[in-house]
Amino acid sequence: AQKLAESFGQPVVVDNRPGANGIIGTDLAAKAKPDGYTLLITIASHAINPTLYSKLPYDTLADLAPVSLLAQYPFVITVHPSMPVKTVRELVAFAKARPNQLSYASSGNGSGPHLGMELFRTMAGIEMVHVPYKGAGAAMIDLVSGQVSVFLNNFLAGMPMIKAGKLRALAVTSLQRSNVMPELPTVAEAGVPGYSVTGWYGMLVPAGTPPSVVNALHEGVAKALKAKDVSERLSGEAAEPVGSTPQQFATHLKSEIEKWASVIRRAGVRAEAY
Repeated sequence: AQKLAESFGQPVVVDNRPGANGIIGTDLAAKAKPDGYTLLITIASHAINPTLYSKLPYDTLADLAPVSLLAQYPFVITVHPSMPVKTVRELVAFAKARPNQLSYASSGNGSGPHLGMELFRTMAGIEMVHVPYKGAGAAMIDLVSGQVSVFLNNFLAGMPMIKAGKLRALAVTSLQRSNVMPELPTVAEAGVPGYSVTGWYGMLVPAGTPPSVVNALHEGVAKALKAKDVSERLSGEAAEPVGSTPQQFATHLKSEIEKWASVIRRAGVRAEAY
């Protein structure tokens, strides 16, 4: 917001509208005037919601126009230190020997950590019990206390506990290792080939926004992401700046919707109301 304000010479006001897995804020943006003055910054749940919920108050692809994929970030598979596993292969072997005896936490039913673990579970061929929480904070508390065994953790939130030895990190979920903990292997190279889950931040505008305005916004975003202070801030959160074109982000969004639709249907996850 600060960098866009500098580029366009006018204030950019951040209006946080949390709730309902991002649906509340997204609905406001989708119904806003398509003049380039209302922007939506959202996360990967935007691609999960079309399948997770039986009905949305907007059309995910038709009512919003992509501007840019801003950044991507991995999750990290963490376990309680009492778990006798130090690698992904050991976790898979341990779980296979104890079907449905291990539990994994998530920040909520249908959340990124939930579906990321469902994808891991099915690709690894293991059975585990899902324990959903109302937010990542509550999930983290029970993981640290040993009430649950595994959690697909946010890097920024999990790092202090990992460094303090209260959690053990096994692998990162992206296809490439993270600069934050380069010693950690990826899940794909550590025993589950082809596995890849990344969180992301993206910018969209109401459908019908003039292409010239969309392009101007993209240029402003791309410039902002190249700024040293912005890239350093993102890197500190294990995020990698992207700044894709509107067309590239549209392709990425469609791919994400298809990917998570498959996981949701296979796992039988539904959220009827938001």
